[in-house]
Amino acid sequence: MYCEVVPRSSRPPSRRAALLEFAILGLLHDGPLHGYELRKRLTTALGIFRALSYGSLYPALRSLVDSGYIHETEEPLSGRAGKRPRITYELTADGKEHFQDLVAASGPDAWDDDDFDVRFAFFSRTESQVRLRILEGRRSRLEERLANIRDASVRNRERMDSYTLALQQHGEERAEREVRWLEELIVAERRAALDPGPTAYEDLTGQPSTTKHVNTTENKE
Repeated sequence: MYCEVVPRSSRPPSRRAALLEFAILGLLHDGPLHGYELRKRLTTALGIFRALSYGSLYPALRSLVDSGYIHETEEPLSGRAGKRPRITYELTADGKEHFQDLVAASGPDAWDDDDFDVRFAFFSRTESQVRLRILEGRRSRLEERLANIRDASVRNRERMDSYTLALQQHGEERAEREVRWLEELIVAERRAALDPGPTAYEDLTGQPSTTKHVNTTENKE
């Protein structure tokens, strides 16, 4: 059972809260949803929100309503006397414009782990040159991380026990896999820019990108 009581809140106090609002706007871009369905999609499609509670979701929704980016409509639950009406959330014109502004951003924040995964989930609504900048920035971030891991491994190998060494090797292999995956996507994006047709994801996988919300963690493994 869930309750559609939406506490009032100020603007996002953290990057995670701002990222949650971005994801909500992206999901509502496809059509209206009620809170339960929104939470379900957020927790099943985007790894960062797997443990999302209604105590985090509803303040984010209230913030977006107060900002004029989404509109809420009560749906009476016929035949269920005494129950609270279900609230459906819908993107406003200002909300669509704001979401387009957000997906157009390609700064360093978009290269971080959680931010990148959420941004990638909405790449189908992102312009090609912005996708390319984000992919290249993410690759640069991962290459720097990989260099640090390798440097630490060389300096500390003699002091590591077998489990710590295995964990470090696992981290190195994961970073290497993601760098290769990013390089393939970058090549596909550049090819698509020269010869418009399938999206980079379709070009890379041979599959239509009909799934709008991709769990990138699984793709990178």
